[in-house]
Amino acid sequence: MERLPCTLLCFLLWGAQASDILTDGLPEFVDYEDLVETAPGKFQLVSENRRHQRSLSEELGEDMDDANQVTLYSYKVQSTITSRMATTMIQSKLVNNSPQPQNVVFDVQIPKGAFISNFSMTVDGTTFTSAIKEKTVGRALYAQARAKGKTAGWVRSRALDMENFSMEVNIRAGAKVQFELHYQEVKWRKLGSYEHKLHLQPGRLAKHLEVDVWIIEPQGIRFLHVPDTFEGHFEGVPIISKGQQKAHVSFKPTVAQQRKCSNCSESALNGELVVVYDVNREEKVGELQVFNGYFVHFFAPENLDPIPKNILFVIDVSGSMWGIKMKQTVEAMKTILDDLRTEDQFSVVDFNHNVRSWRNDLVPASKTQIADAKRYIERIQPSGGTNINEALLRAIFILNEASNLGMLNPDSVSLIILVSDGDPTVGELKLSKIQKNVKQNIQDNISLFSLGIGFDVDYDFLKRLSNENRGIAQRIYGNQDTSSQLKKFYNQVSTPLLRNVQFNYPQASVTDVTQNSFHNYFSGSEIVVAGKFDPSKSAEVQSVVTATSANTELVLETLAQMDDLEEFLSKDKHVDPDFTRKLWAYLTINQMLAERSLAPTAASKRKITKTILQMSLEHHIVTPLTSMVIENSAGDERMLADAPPQDHTCCSGALYYGSKVAPGSIPSWASPSPTPATAMLAVGAKPVESTPPPHVIRVENDPHFIIYLPKSQQNICFNIDSEPGKILSLVSDPQSGILVNGQLIGAKKPENGKLSTYFGKLGFYFQREDMKVEVSTEAITLSRGASATHLSWSDAAHLVSQRVLVSVKKGNVVTLTLDKEISFSVLLHRVWKKHPINVDFLGIYIPPTNKFSPNAHGLLGQFMHEPKIHIFNERPGKEPAKPEASMEVKGHKLTVTRGFQKDYRTDAVFGTEVPCWFVHNSGKGFIDGHYKDYFVPQLYSFLKQP
Repeated sequence: MERLPCTLLCFLLWGAQASDILTDGLPEFVDYEDLVETAPGKFQLVSENRRHQRSLSEELGEDMDDANQVTLYSYKVQSTITSRMATTMIQSKLVNNSPQPQNVVFDVQIPKGAFISNFSMTVDGTTFTSAIKEKTVGRALYAQARAKGKTAGWVRSRALDMENFSMEVNIRAGAKVQFELHYQEVKWRKLGSYEHKLHLQPGRLAKHLEVDVWIIEPQGIRFLHVPDTFEGHFEGVPIISKGQQKAHVSFKPTVAQQRKCSNCSESALNGELVVVYDVNREEKVGELQVFNGYFVHFFAPENLDPIPKNILFVIDVSGSMWGIKMKQTVEAMKTILDDLRTEDQFSVVDFNHNVRSWRNDLVPASKTQIADAKRYIERIQPSGGTNINEALLRAIFILNEASNLGMLNPDSVSLIILVSDGDPTVGELKLSKIQKNVKQNIQDNISLFSLGIGFDVDYDFLKRLSNENRGIAQRIYGNQDTSSQLKKFYNQVSTPLLRNVQFNYPQASVTDVTQNSFHNYFSGSEIVVAGKFDPSKSAEVQSVVTATSANTELVLETLAQMDDLEEFLSKDKHVDPDFTRKLWAYLTINQMLAERSLAPTAASKRKITKTILQMSLEHHIVTPLTSMVIENSAGDERMLADAPPQDHTCCSGALYYGSKVAPGSIPSWASPSPTPATAMLAVGAKPVESTPPPHVIRVENDPHFIIYLPKSQQNICFNIDSEPGKILSLVSDPQSGILVNGQLIGAKKPENGKLSTYFGKLGFYFQREDMKVEVSTEAITLSRGASATHLSWSDAAHLVSQRVLVSVKKGNVVTLTLDKEISFSVLLHRVWKKHPINVDFLGIYIPPTNKFSPNAHGLLGQFMHEPKIHIFNERPGKEPAKPEASMEVKGHKLTVTRGFQKDYRTDAVFGTEVPCWFVHNSGKGFIDGHYKDYFVPQLYSFLKQP
């Protein structure tokens, strides 16, 4: 690829769940510009030469190897928190000390829920600035730039809050580049405190590294501390200065302190700097602030007695919960049951393809009942399918029946907590129908909360289910501590302190009031209300909050004067004067996004959409309806950060990277249908897919190898009978730096005295890119160095990393393409989980190519350079339907049998029969040596040839 100085090569912007409309987002990359894989939160530098140069890095004591030809001169992070509204700036300055142009990547991780508000960069004296445009306008500008041959980059994000922001530029020798990103977020109170996280991952030593956090809280700061998140490496480095209403945290490690060890050139700074604090608060009223034409009301009263609760735990015990997930869920449930109070009532519903109840009605949370419930949960053995619909209806019935019979305390609250790790597979399967059933049956005084576990769960469905029924949803992944996450989630939602909470601002000066979502009761986290305030009509804002506590009706009144904050805030240079406006905009846009996703009619949805768009443009933030256009002053180079509208796919939340694929770099059979140059991919567009090539080299179940020989126009088949756990070399080409290995798994039990084996895991290694892709029946993992990212089979994605394109078709196909010449397709075969013998397995397909080196080997790789075969003397076989023939190949004369094997690419269930000549005895004579010669010790081990 031609390298041009000062030319933008890629722009990445992606994210994860922020509002009810969105999901933990996985990016869907479009093959327009070079997108280069980077590690999350790191400045990864891609070198073009191998020379050792002297530079500023020598001042840092670094050896000038390939990774150190670009020096991180300065890395600064500044956060200002004004009344829980946080604004953060991240700035980095780098210098290219190499005599050659270098790629420089700016890649930072941003907390979930943050809005990016501004980005700028200066590359060798050329400044790029950003502007927010309506999405169609932004796309038109992008298309215009491309049509005129200008540099343009575009990447689509599937969520609103940006989880990662990445920019790559190519800079000439001796040039400097500066990046600066601004984002804003609201700090939510959870479990009695606020937590501000800054992801610090510069990826290398920085000559000047400064992190400053200023906190200004008019209500007063009750406590503040910085927990040790770096295992003691930076002990004593954070400096805390705390006053009554202001605090400052300074983190400025020297170069020596940044080093992993005294003589290391690697930075130890790879993690989060966390600041935890809380504010002073009155016992029952909350805090009301009026400033700059807006007001904010923080409501989190303390010292209230909990309200009795009626709680139904609905636990998924299907086969997919087997193992550590079920063990941790059981341990968490035992702890949660111990937290129940004697005035609470509860029961447990567990479900797989069937639904069971520990008790068919609510029982008091006595010690005896809790002990019995624990014993019941401990005896659960996960198995079978997932019948979410019937399980939720059973829980709703129990609560409704108890209410109708007058068995519930009138001062209590009712809630259902659903814990599941998968989509419905039994009973009602249509998600919209399940939502409808729940909505029609659940009473208005019941809140439904959902906790999704693992990569395969349809989290978007759980969010809609909970949002429609006065609850919230949360997701945890299989690699997290399920037990602690479940307990934390429970603690956030299950301690009702107030119910029937109503906010009223009676004066005419208050308009456009909005608040963060909450359910039927207040559980101690925090309710935030914001609105506009017209000072010409009144000099004060009055708040009247009515609520019901454990034993009394409350009327809580607060009065705030317009000038109360003016004098205090004007004395501090770090105060954000727009904090009330930003907080109001943040709350309002998120609330409207939630309303938009649940809009009952198209007309109401259009009206909400129009308002969101207007606010997004006015407040300069990227939402699903806007794009951030970034260009230089001359308009010669233009980029687009584009977040699409609502997307109901379920996402893993992991981060992926990619870069430009030249127009001819995707093989014709893997390319989408041609579209006009100005056309854009539709939202939710599928990954690259089309009719598969008719002739490929393939491996399917047990495992059956089908080798297509183009010159001979023949399919040759053989089986490999080995043991579960063995790893076979499929393609081993050290000269090209390409490796494909497969690990065998076994059936659940032998059939007719034989244990069938299948490929349960495939490993792809592209050595020149230092990229590994592991495909298993559970997930897809991409790794590079120490950085690893994960993708679920329930995702759909189109990813590019340097020369490697990875396309995932939701549910069953992964395609890997190297340049335009070499490709691999992996098919996932799902079987009924309760099948007594069969298990899920993988098949691999490789179209013939001559782009491997002459030394390519492996069970499949040896046939990339076709051997000469001669088939003759066809004759009747032992079975009339299976004739025999003689085949000469590699100096051997073999007896082969005519038969059929299955190709599952076009028909995933029944497959398509492919005629072939079958070689017996595990391919003996057709493959080089014995099949055991192809065993390798590790998933990414090259084959050692004799």
